[in-house]
Amino acid sequence: MNEKTLYLECYSGISGDMTVAALLDLGADQKVLLDGLNSLKVDGYRIEIGRRTKNSIDACDFNVILDSEHDLDHNHEHNHEHDHDHNQEDEHNHDHNHDHDHDHNHDHDHDHDHSHEHSHDHSAAPQKHSSDHIHFDMHSDSKATLSLGHHEHRNLNDINAIIEQSDITVNAKSIAKKIFYIIAVAEAKVHAKPLEEVHFHEVGAVDSIVDIVAAAICLDNLNIKKVIVSELYEGTGQIECQHGLLPIPVPAVAGIAAQHQLSLHITGVKGELVTPTGAGIVAAIKTGDTLPKEMKILKLGLGAGKRNYPGASGLLRAMLIEDTSTSTLISLQDNVWVLEANLDDCTGEALAYAMELLFENGARDVYYTPIYMKKNRPAYLLGVICSEIDIDKMEEIIFTHTTTIGIRRQEAVRTILPREQKTVVTSFGNAQVKVCTCQQKSFVYPEYESVKQLCQASGLDYMTMYHLIQSSYHNSDL
Repeated sequence: MNEKTLYLECYSGISGDMTVAALLDLGADQKVLLDGLNSLKVDGYRIEIGRRTKNSIDACDFNVILDSEHDLDHNHEHNHEHDHDHNQEDEHNHDHNHDHDHDHNHDHDHDHDHSHEHSHDHSAAPQKHSSDHIHFDMHSDSKATLSLGHHEHRNLNDINAIIEQSDITVNAKSIAKKIFYIIAVAEAKVHAKPLEEVHFHEVGAVDSIVDIVAAAICLDNLNIKKVIVSELYEGTGQIECQHGLLPIPVPAVAGIAAQHQLSLHITGVKGELVTPTGAGIVAAIKTGDTLPKEMKILKLGLGAGKRNYPGASGLLRAMLIEDTSTSTLISLQDNVWVLEANLDDCTGEALAYAMELLFENGARDVYYTPIYMKKNRPAYLLGVICSEIDIDKMEEIIFTHTTTIGIRRQEAVRTILPREQKTVVTSFGNAQVKVCTCQQKSFVYPEYESVKQLCQASGLDYMTMYHLIQSSYHNSDL
């Protein structure tokens, strides 16, 4: 599948459930989503997917409906007090983590009757709902299910454990963990606590875990690699919480926007349009904020929000787009971290093994550079390029499997050429190639494993096969 560019038009804000709904409407595989969610070691909820009309426009609707017992835990145990007079269409939109001791006392103006009396028969087929929604009971093996009982507080490690134990793809896990990390950092700053002391209540609750993981699964399933996001339209006013009034944007959203340079457009709408989960998703996946001068819309998806605000459509519009402008150079940038360590007493075998482990655990690149250290000792400089969320894991591997006792780290901004992964048919078999573009020029790079496999099958040397694959690409219709 070719990599795609996603454009999120956030002129009515963004939340977790709106994002999932829009991605499903774009064509994300519903079965892949449900299978992935069912592999989470979390139960006590069911999924509702259907259609909703907002301002006479048909849109996809994604709901996480909690079992009554867990619903009570979520509403009363944690004492959430978000008394939003929002005229909400649906009471199941706990997509906030503004404060960790709130009572959810939402005034709800329902467009649909989301019944809580559906039987949890594990063998039952999906049922048709009266408002054209389909219900899915999501349960996992009780022996493997993480406790959701009273006084359950989850920190970032607990959330990551839930994600790691699932059967979703490595890429989807990485996206989900990055979103949670971004929200955790924002909460840590809001409450002036170390990251490891931040405990999630609302974002750590079942419905928000599902929203975030579902968004990651859909992004991975659609093979989204480039994401352009409009400015985020946000409302004004205040939200009453147990410890007082919170301004809109709420502190977590404002912190994420500041940390990740998200563009906010404050509107006259009285209410909250951007949730912390929505802001976290944008911060985690955005690769650009400028649309190409000319583009083709390949597909359109609409995700429905649960609230009605005068002056806001309550829709998140997502588009799969293709750049059709004259210049094909799209300046993509992202932030990576560079970890370095000097090694003068480590064997070559240990270094090779450490490199393998680093790559297996998500390193973008790993390299060794010959250097000379004190007393003119021959040594190696170990360099690792990774995402911010993987720093702790990378450092643990380096400390455990090499002899270093200190690691330097620094953040770096890199410019990336647009690239696509494609399959080329040759006379010796199929091969994977990476196609990069720059100023209307294409550069085709056959993947090593494909070249190796075809060399072994054909008996040809590496460079002959490499050039043959390139020629096959140029002579094809790709």
